[in-house]
Amino acid sequence: MNAPIPRPAAAAVAAVMLLSLSACGDDEPPAPAGKVVISGAEVVKDQKLHDLLPDEIKKAGRVRVATDVPYPPFEMYVKEGETELTGLDYDLGQALGAKLGVTFAFSPQKFDGIVPALQAGKFDVAMSAITDNKERQKVVDFVDYSRSGSGILVGDGNPAKVTTLDDLCGRKVAVQAATNQLDLLKSHQAACSGAGKGKIDIQTFPKDSDAQLALRSGKVVAQVLTKPAAGWVAKTADGGTAFDLVEDPAAPGGYNASPNGIAVSKRLPELTDAIQKALQSLIDDGTLLKIYDKYGVPSIAVKEATRNAAVD
Repeated sequence: MNAPIPRPAAAAVAAVMLLSLSACGDDEPPAPAGKVVISGAEVVKDQKLHDLLPDEIKKAGRVRVATDVPYPPFEMYVKEGETELTGLDYDLGQALGAKLGVTFAFSPQKFDGIVPALQAGKFDVAMSAITDNKERQKVVDFVDYSRSGSGILVGDGNPAKVTTLDDLCGRKVAVQAATNQLDLLKSHQAACSGAGKGKIDIQTFPKDSDAQLALRSGKVVAQVLTKPAAGWVAKTADGGTAFDLVEDPAAPGGYNASPNGIAVSKRLPELTDAIQKALQSLIDDGTLLKIYDKYGVPSIAVKEATRNAAVD
């Protein structure tokens, strides 16, 4: 993930839900038949892609997927206290499963345990907004499906007329403490000074929700957070009437964007190949963009399904 944001809620909920979801692993629904509708797009099984799957996946009829919940908009529970999942990663998984003719069966797993669980063979893939980097590539392969970094959230209608990071110079800006977004603002101070503008008045908060309260009350002109989170908040807060997401054409995926990938066990290279081709099919027919648009972040969608495209 792009920012080291504390996720105690995710850990607590995952710990409670993991047992219940894992226990019903033998009761997973059968592989999808016919067309499936995901985010308003019809997805139909492609037999040629299905044939690319490893024999063990075809025999099982499912791909075991590890995910860390919640991390909006990538993974969420439909209702708090229940086990039904939703989110960008979940919808994409269902679309990939429909295209490949198998079920993508998601199970919660603490984020720091996801890669070890893949290595141990407990899961086949992981979909959890995982940043593709070279260190992780030593033990898993990635099919990259988005590029995301930091985004700027402003009040509805963008009253401060913020269009780029430079527009934050000399103004009060909210950010969560101990994140990549705080580092981004600090590193931009030199550019502000070089342009003859005042430094950003950085206001740090323990949680993103606290920063959003400051933005709502007009104490700051903007909040900097991960772009996917900013897009989701803009789309959902007060029915989409509280905030706007700044779209800087020079940084479509966000500032300092890096690839997020579907992590696949290295023992299943055929699965990596099948997922990559299925993802490209979803890109080509517009399904991927519809899924991203549903969650308020179409700009982070990739135009090509790449493999192991880490930038570090």
